[in-house]
Amino acid sequence: MCKPRLQRLKVLFTDHPLYFVTACSHNRRTLLDTPEVQEAFLRFCEQASERGVFVGRFVLMPDHLHLFAAFAPQTLRLSDWVKSLKNALSAELRRKGFRGEHWQKGFFDHVMRSQESYAQKWEYVRNNPVRAGLVEQAAEWPYQGAVFHLTFDDGLL
Repeated sequence: MCKPRLQRLKVLFTDHPLYFVTACSHNRRTLLDTPEVQEAFLRFCEQASERGVFVGRFVLMPDHLHLFAAFAPQTLRLSDWVKSLKNALSAELRRKGFRGEHWQKGFFDHVMRSQESYAQKWEYVRNNPVRAGLVEQAAEWPYQGAVFHLTFDDGLL
């Protein structure tokens, strides 16, 4: 029997939440570390800014992704936005011939509470490819970057 999932916070005490989000591929399938998936990811994130969602730093690993996103007041719910992101990347994966389920149900999210915790989380995330033995230096990993420059205080610089 599965443990019940934790519910998302119903109330946030900030108008500009900065989220850390992780989503994993179904059965941890290697799917996400390609130039085509990264391009689809960047297109989706750039278009999301028109709806008040701003993606900052991100890392696409072979079987999961990490990103930081700031949500303007009165925008989409985080869960709806992540569902749309997964759908957009699944469309690209189907075009590339990857059939079947692409994503695990749900995702992990955490609201950043300080600049220090944001910096620490990014340092951990950017070193994921090194810990996984994919590269020797974090900067060598080609499937990372930032769509927008986010700061903790106001979400956007």
